[in-house]
Amino acid sequence: MSRSDAPPDPTGGAPAAAKASYAKAPYATTSYARASYARLASAKLAAGAVRVFLVAAALFWLLPTLGLLLSSFLSPTDLNKGGWWQVLTAPSRLTAGNYERLLANDTITGSLLNTFAIAVPATLLVLVLGSFAGYAFAWLEFPGRDWLFLVVVGLLVVPVQVALIPVSELFGTIGLFETTAGVVLFHTAFGLPFAVFLLRNFFAQIPRELLEAARLDGAGELRLFARVVLPLGGPAIASLGIFQFLWVWNDMLVALVFADSASPPVTVALQQQVRQFGNNIDVLAPGAFLSMVIPLVVFFAFQRQFVSGVMAGAIK
Repeated sequence: MSRSDAPPDPTGGAPAAAKASYAKAPYATTSYARASYARLASAKLAAGAVRVFLVAAALFWLLPTLGLLLSSFLSPTDLNKGGWWQVLTAPSRLTAGNYERLLANDTITGSLLNTFAIAVPATLLVLVLGSFAGYAFAWLEFPGRDWLFLVVVGLLVVPVQVALIPVSELFGTIGLFETTAGVVLFHTAFGLPFAVFLLRNFFAQIPRELLEAARLDGAGELRLFARVVLPLGGPAIASLGIFQFLWVWNDMLVALVFADSASPPVTVALQQQVRQFGNNIDVLAPGAFLSMVIPLVVFFAFQRQFVSGVMAGAIK
C-alpha cells in the first residue's frame, strides 16, 4: 500500500509521546465518565437523604396536630385510660360523639361566630386603610411624608402589652371597653403599621412610567389607585390579609382584656372551659382542632396569592 493510500494520522504527525497520549485517550475518557457517574450517584443519594430528613421533620412537626385530631375522636373514658396512641392498636374506639357535644355547646359555637365577627372586619379595615396609606406614602407628595413614614416604621417595635392599660382607660371613657368594636379597633390599630410598611414598599416598585401613562390618559388618583395599583398589588394585599387574619384569629391576650366576657372569641372560650371544668378534654380537643382548621383552610385557599406576593417582594 502506497503512502497515499494509508489512513490519515489523527495525531497529524505529532511526536511519539503525543501519539502515546492519544492512544491512551479512550481509557481517560472512560475514567472521566465513571467519575461523572459516581458524582451523579452521590448527588442523588444526598438529595434522597435530604428528602427523607425533611419528610421525617415534617411528620415530627405534625405529630402534636395528629395527636390532637385523634384525641378529639376519643371518648372521655378512653382518654382517661391512655393517650391518643391507643388508636393505633384499637381504631374502633374512634367516635364522633365529642363533635356532637361540641356543636351542642352554645358557648363554643357562639365563640366561633364571635371570632369571625372580630377577625373579618379587623382584616378588611387593615387591608383598605393600609392600601390607601401605602399608596400615599409611595406616590403622593405631601409635607412631612418621609418623617411620617419613619413614625410608622417606629410603631412596628411597640409591643401590644404597652398599650393595654392606656387603651383600656380610653375605651372605658368612650364606651368601647368589652365590646366587639373595641377589639376590632385595637387589632386594626396594631395591624396598620406593618400593613403600611409592607404595601408602601411593594407599591413603590411599580414603574413610574406606567403611572405617568395612566395620568396622561386622564386617570385621577382614585381611578389610578383602583385600576392600576390595586391589580398589581393583589399578591401583596392577599399575603397581608392572610397574616392579619391569622394574627387576629389566634389572638388571646387582646380578646381576654377587651372582649365581652358574655360573648368571647374561641380562644377565650376554650380558656374558660379549662378554668370552669378542669380536664374537659372531650370538649377542648375538638374545639381546639376546629379553631385550628379554619385558619388552615383560609391559608390553603389563598396559598397561590400568598406565594406570589412573597416571591414578587423577593424579586423586586
